Amino acid sequence: MDTVLKEGDLYKIINLFGKTFELRYGYYTESERHSKFNEVIPIYPNFVKEPQYTAEGHPFVTQMQDICDFYVGEPNGEDCFSCKHYHHGDDLLGICKCDLNKKQGGSSND
Repeated sequence: MDTVLKEGDLYKIINLFGKTFELRYGYYTESERHSKFNEVIPIYPNFVKEPQYTAEGHPFVTQMQDICDFYVGEPNGEDCFSCKHYHHGDDLLGICKCDLNKKQGGSSND
């Protein structure tokens, strides 16, 4: 018997660099919800809109996040995963180890 996933179902709980992230199934946009291919997918945090930091001040990023001004990697790189500053954690989450992106004071963001 196959389980039918629905919006809001838990995908995974990730404990990473002192933070816990609950990933749930859903849609990124309304158009995805109403598409003929409208299966739910894991929704990852948007760390650009809602930044989160480690206790040391390093920002959390997703592998598919667009590069920042301090990207160092292959020419024409488009995502954090291809940057030398990206430090992989779990699933598609990691942190940016670039000192220029580090939060001053190094306190965590709750």
